[in-house]
Amino acid sequence: MIERSKIKKMKMKEKERKERTRRLIQKGALLEKYFDSYHLDVEETEELLKIFSEYVKHNTPQKFKEQK
Repeated sequence: MIERSKIKKMKMKEKERKERTRRLIQKGALLEKYFDSYHLDVEETEELLKIFSEYVKHNTPQKFKEQK
């Protein structure tokens, strides 16, 4: 019984990890597409995002904000 429980938890964690990985890849692709940032490395991409982050945070429509 305990082994089944551990196996079930491990499978759930693996599924969650795969879903997160897929989501990150999709969001990264969108970032490159809409910011035309294919040529930027990670540090340059972060610098670009920092430039716009405060504007986006303050001007994000309510429907896109996290519901608490």
